[in-house]
Amino acid sequence: MADAIEKPSFTSSGRFRAIVGVVLVLIIAGAAWWWMSRGKESTDDAQVDAHVTQISARVGGTVLRVPVNDNQVVEAGTVLLEVDPRDYQIALDKAKAELADAEAAAIAAQSNVPITSTSTESGVSTAQSALEQARSAIESASKEVEAANARLKAAQSRLREVEANATRARRDVERLKGLLAKDEVSQQQYDAAVAAADAQTAATDTARAQIAEAEAAVRAAESRRTQVQAGESSARAALRNAQTGPEQVTATRARASSAQARVEQAKAILAQAELNLQYTVVKAPARGVVSRKTVNPGQVLQPGQPVMALVQTDEVWITANFKETQLTAMRPGQRVSVEVDAYGGRTFEGKVDSIAAATGARFSLLPPENATGNFVKVVQRVPVKIVLDSGQDPEHLLRPGMSVTPTVYTK
Repeated sequence: MADAIEKPSFTSSGRFRAIVGVVLVLIIAGAAWWWMSRGKESTDDAQVDAHVTQISARVGGTVLRVPVNDNQVVEAGTVLLEVDPRDYQIALDKAKAELADAEAAAIAAQSNVPITSTSTESGVSTAQSALEQARSAIESASKEVEAANARLKAAQSRLREVEANATRARRDVERLKGLLAKDEVSQQQYDAAVAAADAQTAATDTARAQIAEAEAAVRAAESRRTQVQAGESSARAALRNAQTGPEQVTATRARASSAQARVEQAKAILAQAELNLQYTVVKAPARGVVSRKTVNPGQVLQPGQPVMALVQTDEVWITANFKETQLTAMRPGQRVSVEVDAYGGRTFEGKVDSIAAATGARFSLLPPENATGNFVKVVQRVPVKIVLDSGQDPEHLLRPGMSVTPTVYTK
């Protein structure tokens, strides 16, 4: 009876020890896991990245040759495709001809500047000299007019004097004629009076002739003065026209500058034509692997149309999307171990290069909007760039897009 009662007590004690053992094992396992995971962060949301350059022709045309194939390794400067260059060669020749024409026009325009300047200075000097001569001639003609008017006045005064004397002589003749009839005067006295009257009449005619001559001289002098004044007006006009020479020189220089500007424009067109001709040959910008080739000879391309991609496998890195809660102790420069799924977990060594300035969701096409009232908190992921140590991938086995599992040692 006592043995039957003690057996259940023994069973309860064994169960208790088993439970204690399991708990101890779990505690030890948890402590071991904590110890092993302490000071490092890992994620399987990571992939290999590299520079992928989209290759396109900068000019359009018909493809003549595509000397590369898909997945071919090419060096920097390798010809990837050639576009028919004939149209661009013609454009280049035309640009050269237009440049030569513009340069010739510029030389002619430049040579006109000193010629115009010299002729302008000479024209101003000649016009000023002609104006001075015209002014002197006007002064001389004015003096001649004044002198002719003075002679005319003198002749008119002489005429009045002579006419007065002739009138007196006629009256003397008429008075002596009556006295002669009465024999109060001698015939000799009468004849002398008649001769004096005739002399005064002749003197009157002479004075009148002198007046006519003086009037003609006045008219001639005034006509000459009018002609000289007209010449002065012409000289003034010529001087004003010559004084516009600086504006003409400025206009000539402006035309020369315009011609020089056309030369520069023609040079720019020529340079663009040379570039377009060079662009008909598309070369690899760097060493890499040709991928996604979509062009063949005979195809007509448009400028900027992508025809292939160039993957630069010489420089690859890891983009790991860590949870925001894993970034607490993560810093650039920390050591990283990267396992690559494609090579059976082969490990590569590297370091943290940088941490993105925003979460991946902020760079998506439609970033989340949390101000709508139905917000649900989701742990965000932040891209972290990891670079491999030099010499880790000499065979360039890593390809962009491969899945990897990086582990960052934060302590």
